[in-house]
Amino acid sequence: MSQLTRAAGRAFLGGLAAGGTIAAISAVRRSKWSKDLDRVNHRGDTVSLAEGPGVTIGATAAAVAGATSPAYAAAAAATGLATGALGLYDDMADTKGEKAKGFKGHLTALLKGRVSAGLVKIVGISATGLASSALVDAVSDRRPEGRWARLWNIGVGGGVIAGAANLLNLFDLRPGRALKVASVVAAPLSRPAGPKSRSTAAGGANTALAVSAAAAAAMGDDLEGKTMLGDCGANALGALLGLSYIARTGTVGRHVALVGIAALIAASERVSFTQVIADTPVLRELDEMGRNKA
Repeated sequence: MSQLTRAAGRAFLGGLAAGGTIAAISAVRRSKWSKDLDRVNHRGDTVSLAEGPGVTIGATAAAVAGATSPAYAAAAAATGLATGALGLYDDMADTKGEKAKGFKGHLTALLKGRVSAGLVKIVGISATGLASSALVDAVSDRRPEGRWARLWNIGVGGGVIAGAANLLNLFDLRPGRALKVASVVAAPLSRPAGPKSRSTAAGGANTALAVSAAAAAAMGDDLEGKTMLGDCGANALGALLGLSYIARTGTVGRHVALVGIAALIAASERVSFTQVIADTPVLRELDEMGRNKA
């Protein structure tokens, strides 16, 4: 494949993700369910969660279109749509008085005999992560040797996908923050796969490109405080980035990512990411860049 053809293909995928995102957000905001997606943000302003379904549809469509095998296409579709749907379910539970938040909150609710929407989401996203990881490994040319080693690799990969979905959602607390994080993570993952890369790397690169383009398309309204990702969009984009990562890395890389993700999620139970960002000048400037301060 020539460089021109490859560039044209990547441009098409980027356009599909961005265009699909904009069209889907517009359609959701015009739908009869638009009022159900209105929320009040940290400043007391009304903001729409329509961005969540929009980026889910746009990024997933492009990730599927950029798949290099039927198995990877199925993994991309399941990862984006299932995690997005589960996130939307959790978003809608907020309107019904759901109070359990964070892993500790969901566990506490379970001990009291109540299954929270968040716990349903966690279990569902974990199962989706495992299934998607298995599909990626099924077409990989660099699977570990031995049945148990392969099963372990699939489990770690599933943990990366599910953990990434959860982690990105923890940043969706201020306008543009989660989209900026997704864009930064997607940048190295979206680089074109080389001739010596594993067989799933090209699909992973296209998935990250899809996330980056969808995030860019939604960034303007998010920064202005008009729309936000919600659990739906943050879970979908995070999970797709996790899928991209496991498609491009091996066993060691998966373990490193899982440990890092788990550490950050555990830290979030005790430390406010918003406060850390506010107390760190460089992070604060990047976080506020482009944001409507009116």
